[in-house]
Amino acid sequence: MSDTPGFSRVFERMIPEYDANAVMYRHQATGAQVLSISSADENKVFGVAFRTPPADSTGVAHILEHSVLCGSRRYPVKEPFVELLKGSLQTFLNAFTFPDKTCYPVASANTRDFYNLVDVYLDAVFFPLIPEHVFRQEGWHFETDEAGTLRRGGVVFNEMKGAYSSPDSVLAEYSQRLLFPDTAYGVDSGGDPKAIPNLTFEAFRDFHAAYYHPGNARIFFYGDDDPAKRLELLAPYLDAFPPRKTLSAVADQPPFPEPRRTRMPFASGEGDAGRGFVSVNWLLHGARDPGTVLLLEMLEHILIGMPSSPLRKALIDSGLGEDLAGGGLETELKQMTFSTGLKGIDPKDASRVEELVLATLGDIGEKGVPAEAVEAAVNSLEFSLRENNTGSFPRGLSLMLRALTTWLHDGDPLERVCFEAPLTAIKDRLARGERVFETLIEAMFLSNPHRVTLVLEPDQGLDAREEAAEAARLDALAREMGQAGLTRVAEEQARLRAIHETPDSPEALATIPRLGPADLPPDNKRIPTDHSALGDSRLFFHDLPTGGIVYLDLGLDIAGVPETLLPLMPLFGRALLETGTAREDFVSLTRRIARKTGGLSRDVFLTPIKDRPAAIEAGSLLFLHGKATCDKAHDLLEIMSDVLASARLDDRERLTQMALAAKARAERRLAPSGHAAASARLRARFGRAGWAAERMRGLENLFYLRRLCDRMRDDWAGVARDLERLRELVVTKNRAVVNVTLDQKRFEAFRPALADFMAGLPSRVVSPAIWQPGELPRHEGVVIPTQVNFVGLGVDLAKAGYAFHGSALVISRHLRMGYLWDRVRVRGGAYGAFCALDRLAGPMTFVSYRDPHTAKTLEVFQGAADYLKSVELSDDELKQAIVGAIGDLDAYMLPDAQGNAAMGRILAGDDEPGRDRMRREVFAATLDDFRRFGEVLERAMRDAHVVALGSRDALAGLAAALPGMVMTTAL
Repeated sequence: MSDTPGFSRVFERMIPEYDANAVMYRHQATGAQVLSISSADENKVFGVAFRTPPADSTGVAHILEHSVLCGSRRYPVKEPFVELLKGSLQTFLNAFTFPDKTCYPVASANTRDFYNLVDVYLDAVFFPLIPEHVFRQEGWHFETDEAGTLRRGGVVFNEMKGAYSSPDSVLAEYSQRLLFPDTAYGVDSGGDPKAIPNLTFEAFRDFHAAYYHPGNARIFFYGDDDPAKRLELLAPYLDAFPPRKTLSAVADQPPFPEPRRTRMPFASGEGDAGRGFVSVNWLLHGARDPGTVLLLEMLEHILIGMPSSPLRKALIDSGLGEDLAGGGLETELKQMTFSTGLKGIDPKDASRVEELVLATLGDIGEKGVPAEAVEAAVNSLEFSLRENNTGSFPRGLSLMLRALTTWLHDGDPLERVCFEAPLTAIKDRLARGERVFETLIEAMFLSNPHRVTLVLEPDQGLDAREEAAEAARLDALAREMGQAGLTRVAEEQARLRAIHETPDSPEALATIPRLGPADLPPDNKRIPTDHSALGDSRLFFHDLPTGGIVYLDLGLDIAGVPETLLPLMPLFGRALLETGTAREDFVSLTRRIARKTGGLSRDVFLTPIKDRPAAIEAGSLLFLHGKATCDKAHDLLEIMSDVLASARLDDRERLTQMALAAKARAERRLAPSGHAAASARLRARFGRAGWAAERMRGLENLFYLRRLCDRMRDDWAGVARDLERLRELVVTKNRAVVNVTLDQKRFEAFRPALADFMAGLPSRVVSPAIWQPGELPRHEGVVIPTQVNFVGLGVDLAKAGYAFHGSALVISRHLRMGYLWDRVRVRGGAYGAFCALDRLAGPMTFVSYRDPHTAKTLEVFQGAADYLKSVELSDDELKQAIVGAIGDLDAYMLPDAQGNAAMGRILAGDDEPGRDRMRREVFAATLDDFRRFGEVLERAMRDAHVVALGSRDALAGLAAALPGMVMTTAL
């Protein structure tokens, strides 16, 4: 029994792996299940998940996920979700639609804020208003353009048009559908744009009534708050419902008697001629117990998890494609799946890829998995489980999603959370010499006929044909409607616009529970940092509890790299870790990394420097990031020493493979992340750091990689010289940065070995190179095959005379969560809109995401200055924006992220006195600050730059409004 009336205690168990206590409750009246986990983690998490198997691809579950957060019984404002985003200390606030469930999670490290979030979300899911205009706004609706032409719009409609513009997304979606043709997984829960218009408002409402009942809910709490308070919060919501059985179980897919093969087209770009995709996919029947799940996760690592993994290596070495395709092991569905293949293939070679996958698996099963590969897989998975490093994702949310994999289907919610017993059993079996993985390969792959091979064939005309077919359907509908019908559409459109333009009443807004500035800590939280010299290098140490894991970041200065070699830096960094060394080939090296450490990675760090001229100065380093348990810290240092001294930069075959893969990944990032490409392209115009970033990871880098792949074939000697030249310029301890996050006692033991490691690096003084950024067109259209657009506008506030003031953080946040959200997302139908201010260098960028418009969105961006100059905010609205800005400054970080952030601030000159002043200015922000910022923004807009990504036809319309716009074909 529990101490709270109305709830029965089902079980209570310790989770020793995470030093947590779990209690499962059942709400007596409705049967609602509550998993309440208590731990010392201040980043508290709540979530409610409903089992929501869709019957078709109209996207009803997805549209409902958006819509329930648009007003509820106790919080009758247009978008409580947005009001929370505007002024909460939330560390996570979102909702997810999965193929079989819909989840509503929140997180906050502030207890009062956390309970506010929980209360609003509970009211939203159980008592949403969901009027028809919200369904039309978030789902789909008819509208007419200026010429009176009938069109379709809606946030989810446009979001999914964007998703279906990405061939990787299409490959994943149809691989799942084809494996599960007879279950809910055989349709698209997110919504197929062709099917979304079939959804009616009545079916939408019925779906909520059918599935959003407490008896169909799994409710989750995690953190250091009072467990009794959790049930007190839940009781009034759950008690309001009568008992009811919900028929929502997800059926098992029956096995296939034999493998299947399918071919289908995808919308390709002008440069994709002849390059397709193939994936070989299995449904893994019987893979449900926790031991088998862990074994399959290890097997995935063995097969494709490392660059040297045998299945990945065989596919890449074949030369049949450019990079791996497929999602690997999928563990979140009721039945697990595995998918792998190649992208960048000639579709005629698809059968050869399938044969190669099967032959390689057969060869591994027959010859056995090498002992070092097994050790690498076991260590990698165990390290990951014990470290429990979820990055910016709350740890509690990660546990919730793991629990739901079994809990959703009426299993034990802790089965995949508690890993110690199954992991020990696996180690025991391996120690006895059992052929564990070989047996698994035979059972799950070679003897499993439930296999689908999917081939995507490039079709440059597909988008145009589908748009023409859609236009024809709409023309036919318009004729059927007649003028009277079109008039009704226009009237509905006007009514929807009037609702959007009518602000929430002060009384309605007052219902949203909020924190005020007085509830927030007045001072910034300091990250412990000790700054000292280590020979010719700088050492930063952060005394933080890391559970015995040393986090080491080694930054090598790249300011001496000539601008012609900058685009080669990312490949050089990857080559250090993936080509092998003088003492071992890359297979042995990557296995050693996995056996002895928690992983090594690399990235290029670029930042403007505070109070320094952004046009000519920037912090620029190549970082190697490594982590290991303290007993293996010497292995980590030894590996770093080996790769820096003797990475095999002369391995033509391996480096060619890496260049092709990098090119393929850069190409496939454009359609799903066009907003990021537009923003980076804009920032390249406003300073050395932005220009260098575009050269090393933006569109410019994609164009360079295409040329590099040709050079690998035609001028290998020249490429090899360039790579060796980079090693000479970059691998030196002079001006290097060493960053360590660890507790003080363990650091003292680690420091001598670290000093020896740094002493062994070469010592070379390299003079800074002269980087002369080339001119980019003021207005640029980037052509990619997509059904939606990504519109960007950038201005240089510093050039307009602006000196950063902390109030700008409040202002830019208000623009993002108020002005842009309302005009670009709600009224315009785009999936998202953002603005970002670089407070160190001065540029400000505005971008839209999966946007049906171009010129209209640009007009909204251009109107931001006038909006700020005349905006009227209530005292509560201003306080809300201040709270949100402080929440951004106080973002929750795990220890390794804290150490990395502290180092980044030092390298950018972002000193603590300046950050203290910025915080005071945020708290003191006034409406006059908004007005002054608007005046500066107005001046800066006179020299605004535009970058938009979209189809050639969509960009042609924008070009008419921007004389001189240059078209750049990316895909």
